[in-house]
Amino acid sequence: MKFSFLSEYRIRKAERDGQLEGLKGEGKPLPKAGDGDFSENVGFRIMAEAGALPKEIELKREEEAQLKVLQRTTDPNARKSEMKKLADIQLRRAIQEEARRKYYSQD
Repeated sequence: MKFSFLSEYRIRKAERDGQLEGLKGEGKPLPKAGDGDFSENVGFRIMAEAGALPKEIELKREEEAQLKVLQRTTDPNARKSEMKKLADIQLRRAIQEEARRKYYSQD
């Protein structure tokens, strides 16, 4: 059974049973699309609320923090070192994202 069919079936059943009423955010507009697929963002938000973030999200936060460090660094040698750290974080994040995409494209 395809995942999309199963998930659609479960959503419709939950609607009929009234399980989707009174949920957090009901009646509010959907968030604007950020980087990535909306369904991914929802999944990441659910995981974050449960206290379990995927490695790529942790790396995204590291990248944002490293960008701030780089902006504050003025010494050319120190800046070069900070740029290497940023490049390493970006590479590890890209690897994680690619692995996730390959995993989900195997239907």
